[in-house]
Amino acid sequence: MLSARQLSVKGRRDPLLPPTTLAVERGQLLLVAGDRQDQRTALALALSGRMKSTGGSVAWDGQQRTRQLRLASALVDSPGVNEPEEHLSVRDLVTEDLALVPRRYRGALLSGPWLKVNRFEDIAGLWTEQLDPARRLELLTALALANPHTDLLVVDSPDRHSADNAAWLPRLQELASDAGRPLAVVATVRALPPSWNGPSAVVGNDAVADVGNDAVTDGPVTETDEASDGQQTGRHEAAIRDDGLPERPDEDDALNEGTHGHESRATPAHTGQHVRTHELETEVAK
Repeated sequence: MLSARQLSVKGRRDPLLPPTTLAVERGQLLLVAGDRQDQRTALALALSGRMKSTGGSVAWDGQQRTRQLRLASALVDSPGVNEPEEHLSVRDLVTEDLALVPRRYRGALLSGPWLKVNRFEDIAGLWTEQLDPARRLELLTALALANPHTDLLVVDSPDRHSADNAAWLPRLQELASDAGRPLAVVATVRALPPSWNGPSAVVGNDAVADVGNDAVTDGPVTETDEASDGQQTGRHEAAIRDDGLPERPDEDDALNEGTHGHESRATPAHTGQHVRTHELETEVAK
């Protein structure tokens, strides 16, 4: 299980990542919406252990060790970070990415057999910029999963390649729900698909905890409500004068962004990716 609590990253002027709280378990796809590309990328980097946060915490299976998070996660197609270079062919991209997989896991993996077993022979000679968005995502996520220890996929802005949600959403849902290898999948997106009713979060969703009580009400604001708000604001201002820090809202007003617990990992069945790995080993032996 991946959990982040008030995770934030300071920028030079504005916050690079405002306080964000979220949680996702194996077998789930979590979509996180954010208007700014730099904030979406900062969140993806922090959730995968590739950027040090300046506030809050992030944990994988209850452990806050960055090394454990990095070993369990794969960052996919992050713009300006690890997105494929346009001048690379698919074959060269596969060769480079497989070289990054620890040898004790990949054995003698070669691009030719890997492309055949994973059914990418038809695009092996294309440039990466020629790939359609759906095929591109399929290739990049398959490469990320070449490491058998990858249990967490963090995909950065897959919707930037196409306005059609069908180009990326079904693939991520398929990966998260694979019974043979259940993954925790997080995707940062500009906006949630209209039809999406699964787990979701918003970049900066915990920043409200730092600025008084901005709860949304369903009805009109009455004079009594305004008086109550004024009294609470006064209490917060008094706390700031006393020790320079705003007083935390009452426990009833605090944000509750879901449960954060430890999930025991079940032994995966030998299906899906395991079958393809056996085929690959047979192909290499030939």
